[in-house]
Amino acid sequence: MTQVRSNQKKAVMCGLAAVIAWSTVGTAFKLALRHLDHLQLLFLATVFSLVSLGLVLAINGQWRSLKGVTGLQLARSAVLGLMNPFLYYLVLFKAYSLLPAQMAQPLNYTWALTLTFLSVPLLGHRLTWRDIAGGVICYFGVVVISTGGDLSELHVSSPLGVGLALGSTIIWALYWLGNTRFGREKDALDPVVGLFLGFVFALPLVTGAVLFFSEFQFNGPGILAGAYVGAIEMGFTFVLWLTAMRLTESTAKIANLIFLSPFLALIFIHFVLGEHILPGTVVGLVFIVGGLLLQSSGKKTA
Repeated sequence: MTQVRSNQKKAVMCGLAAVIAWSTVGTAFKLALRHLDHLQLLFLATVFSLVSLGLVLAINGQWRSLKGVTGLQLARSAVLGLMNPFLYYLVLFKAYSLLPAQMAQPLNYTWALTLTFLSVPLLGHRLTWRDIAGGVICYFGVVVISTGGDLSELHVSSPLGVGLALGSTIIWALYWLGNTRFGREKDALDPVVGLFLGFVFALPLVTGAVLFFSEFQFNGPGILAGAYVGAIEMGFTFVLWLTAMRLTESTAKIANLIFLSPFLALIFIHFVLGEHILPGTVVGLVFIVGGLLLQSSGKKTA
């Protein structure tokens, strides 16, 4: 019993650390984009994420496992790497370059609802009344945030930015579905190994994108920001979250911690970036989180 309590305490600590770290990424994205364009940020973040994941593999003694990776496993990793980090962060970083952080980050949290809706045609799942009601509530929150809380005219300041932020949720949901599908195979890779290989395959694509559409010129602040985004958003925090899920006696308790993140994020966005948080942002975020909580309630956490 003592061991179980100890593991649960460690799980909560790891989960909270991951949530706090992820709460800073919207702020980090905007700070990085002051010194880099979205392609340059993607390149630096991918490189530093590879370094951080490589360190994790080295610490865990998993480098040897790479020698036994099959061609089929490599092909799966290449497909997943195309979606994440390449396409997902390419679209997400561009959305952040067009939108205030207080708008982009809450919109990105709707990926869980997108995942539910995509699982209907792709996995044959059925929608429940909670899914439908949660969707209506959640996307009403999207409208509130997108219009800055002014529902009288429904004017969206950056339709492209909003479209990209919501589009990124489709890419992430598809990545999650693919990752879950491959993870159920008998020859499934360890999650960290699979993520590392996905980034290995994505790096040439990212490099080519910078080569043809941007330039390899980085200043000191940009490199530091890219390192933070790569290590925290894409690297070490993922491992923290996996550790929390592995140690906990209740995955639902840990999973629900993620709903703290968007509200904590607004604090960082306000005090670090200096953005004045609009009332519409808070109201819209409450609707989004409320819709997601309704949609996820009553379901078992896999």
